[in-house]
Amino acid sequence: MTQDVIALTPQMPDARSVLAGLYAGGPDLRVSSSGEGAVVQLHPAGGGPVVTVDVPLFVQVPGEVSRLLGTEVEVEAPVWWTEVRATTSIAEARRLAGSVAGRLTSLLGGCTWPAGAAHTSVVALPFPDGSNVDGPLAVDVLTPRAAVILQDRPVVAATTWLTDLIQNAVRSGHELQIVTPPGTRLTLPTRTLLAKVPARWVVQDPECGYYDGLTGAVLHWHEDRFTETSTANEDTPLARAFQPGTVTRGEQQLHLSIRTTHPATDHLLLGGALEAAWQTLTGSPPAGWSSTEPVNLPWSRRQLTELARTRAQRGAPTWLIAVGAPDRPAIATCRVVHTPAGVEEHITLALGHTTDRTPRLDALPELAETLATQHNLASMLTHLRPARADLTTPPHHEPPPVPLSFTLGADAVHTTGRAHVESLQHPRSTRLGPAARPAMHYTLGDGTDPSAWLHLQHLNKRLRSRQ
Repeated sequence: MTQDVIALTPQMPDARSVLAGLYAGGPDLRVSSSGEGAVVQLHPAGGGPVVTVDVPLFVQVPGEVSRLLGTEVEVEAPVWWTEVRATTSIAEARRLAGSVAGRLTSLLGGCTWPAGAAHTSVVALPFPDGSNVDGPLAVDVLTPRAAVILQDRPVVAATTWLTDLIQNAVRSGHELQIVTPPGTRLTLPTRTLLAKVPARWVVQDPECGYYDGLTGAVLHWHEDRFTETSTANEDTPLARAFQPGTVTRGEQQLHLSIRTTHPATDHLLLGGALEAAWQTLTGSPPAGWSSTEPVNLPWSRRQLTELARTRAQRGAPTWLIAVGAPDRPAIATCRVVHTPAGVEEHITLALGHTTDRTPRLDALPELAETLATQHNLASMLTHLRPARADLTTPPHHEPPPVPLSFTLGADAVHTTGRAHVESLQHPRSTRLGPAARPAMHYTLGDGTDPSAWLHLQHLNKRLRSRQ
């Protein structure tokens, strides 16, 4: 498994404390940096980096530490989060990472994760053999076909390290494979990223060895990567561990897929649709945002717009994450892209609910009208599913979502043809906004009847028949 240690300190690691940490391997280790100084590396003589220390991150959003590291970590924001990562190719590397982090916390206060990893001893590394690790974003196993990383965390988050690694794997033509123990879960941003690239979540299992955490397919190592096992009938067996897990009674997730299209003007302020949805469904705006996890910045539409504008000037899209308050589980991803139609926001918002706080399904028409009349809504699709209220993905089967409603924005209604849209025979359609340029909202069900999928397919077919 990965040998990661995180120092959580109330004070910012300064030059003195970082230097003390870097001396954890004694005076013979070499120090280098990469990523324009964002990563510091420790090398034995003649070898590659065995420990990397990421730039400290000031986490200002409440609940982020416990969301990603577990409630047993008794530290809350604001806190400085410093990741120390050790290679798996040298046995002593993890103790070295623990000493680096332990020295930071001994000087600055705070604690480390895992709790037992911290110490301040000098850790000698074997010489002259170095590491085969190639740079700070190295993988645990690199083959011609796959980049394999081993993660032993309660939750695999979309950290800067992981998002950079995904980009590097895509560019190099490798399939990213993340190997975890059975109890590990994925955050929504990580799950979203893995769905968009050649990647596989490999879960260790004492019975079958390994299986795919998203499909349940039994896996084995074949031709330089983890791949599906086939029986004599060329069927792929499913791991018994992937059988539906227990969902606490009343736990549900409400999912919204929102797309907006704005005119590209100098006065454009992004994030309004996401903020409006959050406010309508939870009673408050998002708590924080960032481009990776942990989410560290207080919510600011101005700041995220500035980031998107800067990236657009380089011809690059923007991908960001938003989270809610700890007592109201909610998380979203948003991709901002420039298209011939304007500036588009592609938003996925998930909200966790329990029996004490049920989803506000009655507010969806109100939200649809707000987005259609005030935030340039192109479309919105909503779903409901029984699943973990903490919004993470476990390595077992979960019930599929069931559609609740679909909304077509005013521009889309105009393009498709208002007469055609209004002529569709749907018993629960509602016109939204001004009569001269309306949007249309279609209620598909209450989230319990899977036949809502048929209603949605029929509706989409009728809408496309005019396009």
